[in-house]
Amino acid sequence: MITLKSQHEIELMRRAGKITAAARALAGEMVRPGVTTQEIDNAVYQFIHKQGAVPSFLHYNGYPASVCVSVNDEIIHGIPGRRVLQEGDIVSVDVGAYIGGFHGDCAATFACGKISPEAQDLIDVTRQSFFEGIRYAKEGHRLQDISAAIQNYVESHGYSIVREYVGHGVGTQMHEAPEIPNYGTSGRGPRLLRGMTLAIEPMVNAGSAAIKQMPDGWTVRTLDGKWAAHYENTILITDGEPEILTAPAI
Repeated sequence: MITLKSQHEIELMRRAGKITAAARALAGEMVRPGVTTQEIDNAVYQFIHKQGAVPSFLHYNGYPASVCVSVNDEIIHGIPGRRVLQEGDIVSVDVGAYIGGFHGDCAATFACGKISPEAQDLIDVTRQSFFEGIRYAKEGHRLQDISAAIQNYVESHGYSIVREYVGHGVGTQMHEAPEIPNYGTSGRGPRLLRGMTLAIEPMVNAGSAAIKQMPDGWTVRTLDGKWAAHYENTILITDGEPEILTAPAI
């Protein structure tokens, strides 16, 4: 069942969203050559706790870290560890924070030092596809209006949309109804209503859409070894333009 949030619950989600967005920004600032993915995880863990919140991902279904750090051909759910980031890598960071009974959830892909124009284009198209999608995140539209807009934008640039993983509702649970695919047919799906809080998260592959699950049970990579990017924000459906609850601080 899709839950509509009250004004009080929305205020709590705004607080969770601000902490989550700040944690993403911190992780992004740490993406540079010579840094390990574990160092990013440690810093985000400490930051979230200093805000009085709890990392949403830590121990979620057994996940062993506070953030997902996915490098190059890793699409999502990369487990932080000893890997040292190299010049030219692209690094997707996905983070959530829980406070006051509510979660925030957001992600972005960052350049490690100087990257290729092709890698930058992949990052840019993935990020922009989110904004193309939320043009339709308005009361009265259908859920797959968002999905179709993301798919059309990504595929018009020659990239592929991951099918097996999707966006989702977010609130008292990190994953709530509805599921929000990044592909679909406009005019289909539940009607959007004010008070819905949704995590919209395009996952985009430079090559084919095919994926492979790694033996660690978490990390998902592209099957063809080409690179991938990820961008996500938690949004609120209002009576006008959507509000990005995990918007970067100005």
